[in-house]
Amino acid sequence: MPNSLINQNNVEALVDRCRQDVDSGLLPSCQVALGFRGELILNETIGNASSNSRYCFFSATKPFVAATMWQLLTEGLVSLDSTIASYLTEFEENAKDKITLEQVLLHTSGFPHAPMGPRHWTTSSSRRKRMAEWTLNWEPDTKFEYHATSAHWVLAEIINEVTGNDYREEIHQRVSSPLGIPRILGIPLTDQKGIVDLQLAPGDATPDELEAAFGVRELPPSEVNDNTIINFNRPETKEIGVPGGGGFGRAQDLAMFYQGLLHNPEDLWEPVMLESAVGTVRNNLKDPMGVPAHRALGVIIAGNDGMTNRRGLGRSISPAGFGHNGVGGQLAWADPQSGLSFGYVTNGLDRHQIRQPRRGTALASLAAVCATN
Repeated sequence: MPNSLINQNNVEALVDRCRQDVDSGLLPSCQVALGFRGELILNETIGNASSNSRYCFFSATKPFVAATMWQLLTEGLVSLDSTIASYLTEFEENAKDKITLEQVLLHTSGFPHAPMGPRHWTTSSSRRKRMAEWTLNWEPDTKFEYHATSAHWVLAEIINEVTGNDYREEIHQRVSSPLGIPRILGIPLTDQKGIVDLQLAPGDATPDELEAAFGVRELPPSEVNDNTIINFNRPETKEIGVPGGGGFGRAQDLAMFYQGLLHNPEDLWEPVMLESAVGTVRNNLKDPMGVPAHRALGVIIAGNDGMTNRRGLGRSISPAGFGHNGVGGQLAWADPQSGLSFGYVTNGLDRHQIRQPRRGTALASLAAVCATN
């Protein structure tokens, strides 16, 4: 590991920036955490919450699922070039039979808008029946479009199928528990005390503002809307454990998860597999906004093309930095060069399409300079 030192002035600047939107009343609360050399060096809660409060991670949940798949790949229970249909026969329907596991992990599998709502996600059998009904939005491996929830329902069912155990339990036993992190997916009704309710922050960007910032007058449609976001306040949704975005925990849990990926305690993952999973770009197709994906197996790699902020990783992280954010402002990454890991969560879901990513860029950029070589 590089011989890095913590820059306390920059840590204080990060906390001050986190306080800004809570003090202004825009966000009700947030947590921020930094990990370094396997330990927490910052763990701060700001606003109407406590250090034990838990927040919805949204898509920052996805790497926990991917990290489970990396173990299954090493064990030979799955392979990247195998078809999904070879594990889930439901994928033989509607021209989905040639989609591979790698394509699902890389969001190139062609069904970004496949629906899986509360009426269908309660049992494995109902989820798989719904998958049989799914149709393609485009030919697999020809485009990159973010699969907000659909891909990870597939990964969850594969985990069920090849392990014979519930995906939520497998993810906890294989990943979160060994890293000393409480269960994040499938929170029982009896263990939901302390999960803070999500609140929508006001405001939308105008078409003129969008054009000035992104060069388009409207953003591509998404299944992630106000109704689906607020649905995660429902106790039954927390209990289900939506694998693409329904993880719950603290900022420190995200920071320590990424410390685990940096240090791989007790070879939790086979080292060559882990290095490839977080360090090799396998999808560099452009998203609908024209940003190259720079995706590895379940995480996004910062890269050196000047577009790290458009990937949600700020402007100061090293090219080898990797992570995965969540809707509305959840941030999580690790930087192998500095040894830092970062977690930020809030229950004020900012739907302003410019203000929220600018906040994320500011926070991630400040966090990345909290250690200096």
